[in-house]
Amino acid sequence: MKNYIVSAFRLTLVMLVATGLYLAFVYGGSKILPNQGNAEVIHYKGQKFYANIGQEFKSEKYFHGRPSSVNYNAAGSGGSNKGPSNEEYLETVQKRIDTLKMQNHEMGNTKVPVELATASGSGLDPDISEEGALYQAKRIAKVRNLSVEQINSLINTQTEKPFLGLFGPSKVNVLKLNIALDQLK
Repeated sequence: MKNYIVSAFRLTLVMLVATGLYLAFVYGGSKILPNQGNAEVIHYKGQKFYANIGQEFKSEKYFHGRPSSVNYNAAGSGGSNKGPSNEEYLETVQKRIDTLKMQNHEMGNTKVPVELATASGSGLDPDISEEGALYQAKRIAKVRNLSVEQINSLINTQTEKPFLGLFGPSKVNVLKLNIALDQLK
């Protein structure tokens, strides 16, 4: 009996040290990141927004982000857990595609970028691809009485390139893009 207690105590100490070192490594690593492991807070028009969490933009004068299966509720993030062969999921995606084509009728039969029709795993993705933003450019230009070139230029300036030019895709933060759009005039 004594041997078991001593072994359990030793294992507990080893695990405390191992997990402590792991947590110190993760915490220390986060401090070298651009936001030092904290959320990116943006204050705009007297309101506080988090650029790291997807926001819902319903107005046609704004760029729309990825759909959310949790209604953009950060407290309950998660996916729909429905696979690509689930009929209900396929119906939902087709409805989103139809809505996007109706909202962006200027695009004709251009293929809808996948992230505009499918929710992310967390339901809170704040970014879309450059193609997703360009897909909406004509609608935004028309509604705001701007040229498509102005909107495309804005998208280009707001596009974040891959880290070191290698890691990850180019992306556009929808919140930052819409704030820059409001400040355009």
